[in-house]
Amino acid sequence: MNKPGLTYNTEKEQIVISEYGRCVQEMIKKLPEIEDREQRTEAAKYIISVMVQMNPSIKQSSDYEHKLWDHLYMISGYNLDLDSPFAPPVPLEKQSKPQHIGYQNNNIKYGHYGQYLIKMIEAASQEENDEVREALAYSLAGQMKRNYLEWNKSVVNDQVIIDDLKAISGGRLVIADESRLNSDMSGKGQPQSKQQQQQGKKKKKKVPNLKANMNNPNNPAYKKRMQELGKL
Repeated sequence: MNKPGLTYNTEKEQIVISEYGRCVQEMIKKLPEIEDREQRTEAAKYIISVMVQMNPSIKQSSDYEHKLWDHLYMISGYNLDLDSPFAPPVPLEKQSKPQHIGYQNNNIKYGHYGQYLIKMIEAASQEENDEVREALAYSLAGQMKRNYLEWNKSVVNDQVIIDDLKAISGGRLVIADESRLNSDMSGKGQPQSKQQQQQGKKKKKKVPNLKANMNNPNNPAYKKRMQELGKL
C-alpha cells in the first residue's frame, strides 16, 4: 500500500555495514556534495565520532581508528576525496585473488602411522649395515605399534605391523623375531587394568578423633586427665 511520504526499508538502498545504521550511511552519502575539501574532511571526522557511538565495541581493537576510516570509505562506495590520516582501502573487486595452494598428493594408505614415521622408515631402509638396519627395524616397528594403538584404541595384530613395515620399506626392514617385538612393547601403549589402578592408589590412614576420645570416660587418657585436675 503506497502512501505519500511513507517508504519501507525494503525499498531503500541496502545497508553496507549494519552496525552503523541507515542514518550514518545517509550522512556518508552526503559527503561528496560538500564542495570545500577542508569542510568535507571535518564533516567526515564528525561522522567518525558518530560511528564510534553507534558501534562502541570497535574500540576494543588496537587499530580501531584505521578500521573506522576504512568503513567510512567502504560505505561511501570508495568515492571520497578526503585528507584522511590513513591510506584509502582498495575496493574488494580490485583485490587480487590469492593463488591456489593446491591439494596434497601424499599417499594416505598408512596415514595412521604418521607422515614423519613413514619418512623415518624410508630413510632407515637406505641403511647398508645389516645390524644397524635390523635394530632400526625393531625400533620403528615398536613406534608403529604405539601409533596404531593411539589411532585404533584396541589390540593390534603384530603381523599387521610386520607386514606394513616390510611393505613401506620395500622389503628392506624385516622383523624376524616376533617375540622380541612383544617384549619391546610390554607395558607401553596398553591401558592399565583395574587391579593396577587400585594398587596405584594409596590407602588413606584413619586419623582418630582425639576430641571425642578425651570425652570418653572409659578412655585411660580421660581418667589420667581427670586425676591431674583433681576431679578423680
